[in-house]
Amino acid sequence: MKTIGLVGGMSWESTAVYYRDLNLGVRERLGGLSSPTLVLSTVDFAELTALEDAERWPQIGDLLAEAARGVERAGADFLLLCTTTFHKVADQIEDAVGIPLLHLGDVVADEVRAHGVTRVGFIGTTVAMSDGFFAERLARHGLETVLPDPRHHDLLNSAIYDELVHGRVVDATRRRVLGVLEELWDAGAGGVLLGCTELELLVKQADADLPVYPGTTLHVNAALDRALAER
Repeated sequence: MKTIGLVGGMSWESTAVYYRDLNLGVRERLGGLSSPTLVLSTVDFAELTALEDAERWPQIGDLLAEAARGVERAGADFLLLCTTTFHKVADQIEDAVGIPLLHLGDVVADEVRAHGVTRVGFIGTTVAMSDGFFAERLARHGLETVLPDPRHHDLLNSAIYDELVHGRVVDATRRRVLGVLEELWDAGAGGVLLGCTELELLVKQADADLPVYPGTTLHVNAALDRALAER
């Protein structure tokens, strides 16, 4: 089994989902007492969000690159970032290590295209929706990204940072977010990508009429495929 490297703490709720689902996935695939071989480094989310608010992205890249180097030194064979937003500095992290980064954008693009979808809705943090770095990664795979109207950005950002990163799942917020998904469907999206791990705590496929692509779940499954490929 290859050793999975995780850089987490963005937020710890997100990292907990990755850790749990990787363990559940190995148990389901191999049975018995099997569990994944992994290395985890977490960072101070408060420090990162302060740098994010100040738009000091090179410094964010430096912090995450150092965490990634620690994971590599600890024996990881490949790397995952337990976050969507901070994939903005993925190139800087990749340049800092000698192991491959399993990029979330590539993983979800493969899944969306496998279902014949070419226009996909995307919801996440304000940075992830408005900056364009994630949509550009999807575009490399021939996907067009449909984004929510900017008037919904505060709703989605607040749902993530004020509720979900603290483990609060609010029904009223779920209903409002599902309304955003309906608008994306009306705008021509063939499905919607949940572009933030915490959003998977709020929205499930059973809640929506259009296909929902849970980024973290897909990321975890791709990591398990890679880790177990030579068994």
